[in-house]
Amino acid sequence: MDSALVKYRAFLTAARLGSFTRAGEALGYSQSGISRMIADLEREWGVKLLERDRGGVRLTSEGHELAPAVQAVCDEHGRLQARIDSMSGLESGLIRIGTVTSVATHWLPNIIKHFREDYPNIDYEITTRGYSEVERMIAEGKVDCGFVRLPTWPNFDTIYLGRDELKVVMATDHPMASVDRFPIRALGDYPFMTIDKQGDSDIATMLEKYGIHIQSSMTTWDDYAVFAMVEKGLGISVQPALILQRLPFNIVIKSFDEPQYRELALAMRNRETVPLATKRFIDYLGYRKGE
Repeated sequence: MDSALVKYRAFLTAARLGSFTRAGEALGYSQSGISRMIADLEREWGVKLLERDRGGVRLTSEGHELAPAVQAVCDEHGRLQARIDSMSGLESGLIRIGTVTSVATHWLPNIIKHFREDYPNIDYEITTRGYSEVERMIAEGKVDCGFVRLPTWPNFDTIYLGRDELKVVMATDHPMASVDRFPIRALGDYPFMTIDKQGDSDIATMLEKYGIHIQSSMTTWDDYAVFAMVEKGLGISVQPALILQRLPFNIVIKSFDEPQYRELALAMRNRETVPLATKRFIDYLGYRKGE
């Protein structure tokens, strides 16, 4: 994508989200990278576009006046790119994606919804597995790209998507339900629900880091089975915040006393050689949170 258009998107996204950090997460750049792009635009145009305050960033009066025109340029570029892609044979195609459950449930629908508006005839083959299996599928060419946890294989090309907090879930009448933050070393004190048997999970990595031995009471690949068991008071579990959205379960969710995160990225063997449809799909990653 043209460097000017990248800056335009950075400007519009920062204005919409009210934060350089959140704009960077949405577009796959660092906070400093977004700040630098905005500063470049302000220097080139000779106007102040955004101003900072305690709540984040907001449009200046000049920014308000220019934002619709910038949006129009981006929209027109999207239509132009779609026309070019149509002439180049992107009227149809297949994108093969490897992903973990939380991303498949809460990010991919938003991305595909917006991508399909411009490319309605593209098909998708989505495979949901654990991190290691997704990495193997990328390496073996079984998928064009995959959502993975960092660090991943060093020979992959990756696009950083942001970090997702890991939280404790428990029944409403659990002894720890009223604490402000759950002591991480107390995980071993209660029956624990785990998601898989392979050690290939955010939970396993965290437990190993702190040397915590859990009282494992159930292991399953089904996240929602875990929530149902937790709701009935059969144990506690640890889940990424991404999958804790819009849950139909009456449970308590707590952060740790020492906050824990997973770092997520889109990975591929070589960004330059992935199919054209996948290259275009990458430009829509900013829509993963429904933005």
